Amino acid sequence: MSGADDAAQAPADRPVPRRITINEDRAATGLGLLLLALTLLGVIPVGLVPR
Repeated sequence: MSGADDAAQAPADRPVPRRITINEDRAATGLGLLLLALTLLGVIPVGLVPR
């Protein structure tokens, strides 16, 4: 069998590049920790942080 099916497969002699994937939960946790750290360090002004 040859045709469109063969063209869709990657050649065996070329390695497929790895993609970095970030889980949505890990991204949200990282962003939250970053915002917390910036707030505690005083980088984010007090007026922007709701009480």
